[in-house]
Amino acid sequence: MTRDAVAADRRRWIALAIVMTASFMDLVDVTIVNIAVPSIQADTGASFSAVQWVTGGYALAFAIGLITGGRLGDIHGRKRLFLVGIGGFTLASALCGLATGAEMLVAMRVVQGATAALMVPQVLSIIHATFPAEERGKVFGMFGAVVGLGAVSGPMIGALLTEWDLFGLGWRPIFLINLPVGVAGLLLGRAFIAESKADRALKLDLVGVLLASVGLLMLIYPLTHGREAGWPLWGHLSMTGSLPVFALFVAYERVKTRRDGSPLVELSLFRVRSFAAGIGVQLAFGVVTGIFFLVWTLYMQLGLGWSPLKAGTTGIPFSLAVSTAAGLSVQKLVPRFGRKVLQAGAAVMAAGVLVYIAEAERYGAAIAPWQMALPLVIMGLGMGLIVAPITDAILAEVPREHAGSASGLINTVGQVGMALGLGLVSVAFFGAMPETVAPAAAGEAFSAAFVHAMWWVVGVLAVVFLLMCALPRRRPAAVAPEPVGAVEHGQKKEQEQEPVLV
Repeated sequence: MTRDAVAADRRRWIALAIVMTASFMDLVDVTIVNIAVPSIQADTGASFSAVQWVTGGYALAFAIGLITGGRLGDIHGRKRLFLVGIGGFTLASALCGLATGAEMLVAMRVVQGATAALMVPQVLSIIHATFPAEERGKVFGMFGAVVGLGAVSGPMIGALLTEWDLFGLGWRPIFLINLPVGVAGLLLGRAFIAESKADRALKLDLVGVLLASVGLLMLIYPLTHGREAGWPLWGHLSMTGSLPVFALFVAYERVKTRRDGSPLVELSLFRVRSFAAGIGVQLAFGVVTGIFFLVWTLYMQLGLGWSPLKAGTTGIPFSLAVSTAAGLSVQKLVPRFGRKVLQAGAAVMAAGVLVYIAEAERYGAAIAPWQMALPLVIMGLGMGLIVAPITDAILAEVPREHAGSASGLINTVGQVGMALGLGLVSVAFFGAMPETVAPAAAGEAFSAAFVHAMWWVVGVLAVVFLLMCALPRRRPAAVAPEPVGAVEHGQKKEQEQEPVLV
């Protein structure tokens, strides 16, 4: 390998570390706030509704903007949009940490979500455009490990920062911690990430953006805030009304494709079996995570009365298991067993939930963290077998030209799945709770509701397992690697043609 080739190879691995760090930062930020809610409420005097918007405002803006953010990367350059996104995210984080009241905090959380929607879709797109097909499995395995760690590290980091009360700042360091990470990512990203965009000129589909945004808002807003409002009639009407809006969106996208070939979402992607099936898996798995993580937190902190730090440290075995299984699945198991690895992951995770149910029923409110370790390890192993290879399975046959649109859609579907899961918590968890609970009986009541919700998780994991049957049995055969810098310097090449396996 020549000196230039070695340098180019080193640069792309540094670029990978940068975009993965940014993705980790976003994932942590989604969950880190939950632990600090009591401190935020006490310090700012925020109402319960305002506190809900601190968490829900971020998720809403993030979900609505993901598809558009991904397409903007295809059009204007993924590196450029990533830098704009991480810069805006860092600035919004600083303003969240310096917020003078609940209103400013809510507004900056919405901005944070919107800028994350510019940053996050570029992560998968940059990976897809930078690494040749034969290397993406390993890379997406690393990405899956980061996803797993980020999903469960937020509560732990939030608990530590809140309890340490750094410099007497209380909850504010949970946002200010993003500043050094974001600034470093911005500077290093400019130096090491190669620019890439769609090979042909595309235009932003403004009508598609409007229809998709309205449809997602009508669906996700009631799911996110319906329980606090008592599931009013307008919420049901809004969710029902989102269906014709989405139908109109699909019809318009077909017209837009015929007119100028620049739709917001490439509907042709759904003719690719791995993409269509993978999107279904992503939606259902999002429901699983939406139910489990919220119920788990409520169970430990409100039901069992554990401190944030105790609840956070209980999740460490889960984090370690996810990381271990993620690396093993892509490097050793998927090349040999294909989609069976993902199906095994769903089955193993369901087995872990069943063990958790048995432990919760046996020990009730007297359960200890070490008694949760076994089911959490089993669940973590199962989750690691899924989150690492699923992204590669979905994007394996997607043309690089549409990587941004596909990545935005993957993230959006995951967010919609999580919103559905959060909405189902009102039925799966709160529906099993008595209307009034005496403090002395809270532990047993929460334990019973936790068990009820975990049976819902088992049911959705069964759906995930069945959807995985539609994934290709093996990953498409690798193609020859693309010359380093081809996309960056505008060299035109034919799109790689990978076989669709059935």
